[in-house]
Amino acid sequence: MTKIRLRHFVLVLATLTLLVGCGEKGVVTTLDVLPTPAYQNVKEGTFTFSGSTRICFYNMGQNSETARYVTRSLRKMHFRPSLSGSICDNCLVFSLNDTTASDLGDEGYCLEVNGAGIHVSANTETGLFYGYQTLLQLLPNDIARTRYSKIVLPQCIIIDAPRFVWRGSHLDVSRHFFSVKAVKAHLDLMAMYKLNRFHWHLTDDHGWRIEIDKYPELNDVGSWRVDRSDVPWGEALPAQEGEPTNYGGYYTKEEIRDVVQYAAERHIEVIPEVEIPGHCAAILASYPEFGCQEDDTTYQVQIGPYWPPRAILCAGSDTVIQFLCDIMDELVPLFPSTYFHIGGDEALKDNWRRCPRCQARLRELGYDDEEQLQGWMIGRVENYLKHHGKRIVGWDEMLNSSVSPEATVMSWQGMQGGLKAAARGNDVVMAPTEFCYLDYCQGNPDYQPLAMPCELSLRKVYDFDPAPTSMPASDARHVLGGQANLWTEYINTLEHAQYMLLPRLCAVAECVWTPRDKKDWYAFRRKLVGHKQRFAALGYNFCEGSFKPVAFTRQNPDGTYQVTLDWEVEGTLVYYSVDSNPTEEANRQLYTAPFNVPEGSVVYTISFYDGKQREEVYNFPIGKR
Repeated sequence: MTKIRLRHFVLVLATLTLLVGCGEKGVVTTLDVLPTPAYQNVKEGTFTFSGSTRICFYNMGQNSETARYVTRSLRKMHFRPSLSGSICDNCLVFSLNDTTASDLGDEGYCLEVNGAGIHVSANTETGLFYGYQTLLQLLPNDIARTRYSKIVLPQCIIIDAPRFVWRGSHLDVSRHFFSVKAVKAHLDLMAMYKLNRFHWHLTDDHGWRIEIDKYPELNDVGSWRVDRSDVPWGEALPAQEGEPTNYGGYYTKEEIRDVVQYAAERHIEVIPEVEIPGHCAAILASYPEFGCQEDDTTYQVQIGPYWPPRAILCAGSDTVIQFLCDIMDELVPLFPSTYFHIGGDEALKDNWRRCPRCQARLRELGYDDEEQLQGWMIGRVENYLKHHGKRIVGWDEMLNSSVSPEATVMSWQGMQGGLKAAARGNDVVMAPTEFCYLDYCQGNPDYQPLAMPCELSLRKVYDFDPAPTSMPASDARHVLGGQANLWTEYINTLEHAQYMLLPRLCAVAECVWTPRDKKDWYAFRRKLVGHKQRFAALGYNFCEGSFKPVAFTRQNPDGTYQVTLDWEVEGTLVYYSVDSNPTEEANRQLYTAPFNVPEGSVVYTISFYDGKQREEVYNFPIGKR
């Protein structure tokens, strides 16, 4: 772990040294925009952006939200263009379309660089914002650290609009609490890559993170636990009697308003999540009376692994229903989003089966099982939220009971839940573990920081398609988009969170923005070279990538197998051998093209990057053995 971090620090330091040494004039020759635009074309000629370039916010006013954001952003890069009341030569122009361009929708834009200047146009200010994010990616990768007097840009035109309306990023702040500053850094990262839904996981067994006036014990008790932050998550021991509960925290209502406003300025919608009916140990530690009868457990705000999660709110108690309504009354005014996430996952019903009140409720409603009872409880909350103009989102366990047609299903247990929900006519957000759980290791765990003991490579993330071609068109129209999820069992710092997100979040962004036919893994991999330089200049921590190759096989008519090797990090040299040790130079050869081997062979690989062997020798058995 220490050696890995040291190597990464040396790499970042070396990159920053190169960046600081750049001259004052930057010349940009390629368009390495992520997510890849729907259309882009580089033309002959250049335009020089400099201190003499003026800026014009045509037909929108210099005090608009977008104008203020752009002006502040340019000042951070030491550009202070003079305002122009009209379009002129040597000008950066932002304009709203007089006539709606149907191909751009509400979030698309057109960016043109020509000899006279730069023109960003869109139907809405959201589109202008995304056009500006693309413009920032046209500037030198080290723009955050190097002061340029002039930047020479290629003349080009980019016409772009997103494939999906829901382009999400989730952050769990219950298992480990993140400061407002850290949350804002997460939002900045989202904005860079045109992600627009921030799913804020605010409550769980490990901490209640929202200020609630009517139920102060939620904050006095439920927001704090015994400190085990210096121990890996899987090794944390339970709290001992008398230990202080001083680890955690919560967001005040004022802080929540601040975050929501900060997100809105970046055209990001904040979707809060309050877990019901399970994952509620922090609630029951604060208010034991909201638990079931016959449950004599003394609940604590949980530390470390907690399974099975039997803490569950009593479905037979009218007091619990009133509690949930009271909570919603305080939260709804804080979050303008139409959507409100109510959880609904991993709610074990053991306590309900033993509880006289829950069983009486079950009989009263004429239900056959406890899953239907959960559906009823969620339905009560959904109806209450409807009166406040909200629509619920819930994890795909909702499909185990009746789901209202207005509910949005977030599919995490693979793609199947989303496919089923879409076929039923429910809107769907795809967030399956096999593509979207960025708390999983990015490669071989021996070469990665401690994380969830599952592997999810950058290459695998890039294969994500929220609406695969196998979906009927009538179902695919219900797929709102997709989302990256970052659970924080093993993540307690912003630095670690960024390492787990980057660069995989870029891959998710491309999967939810870029048209399917414009995606290109090899182009994406090449573009990441510059984006990693951009991360370093911005001070973001990031993963260089996995050096374990991926082997694809196809059987030939003669019974042999064609082997194709691929890798994550541009510039990696992969050597291979068949049925022999590749550490001996005489036994290996550089991979340059697919090759054929007999069935039953073992292909061994060894990777070199920057002149050094990376990771270990990997082996890939071919065919039946």
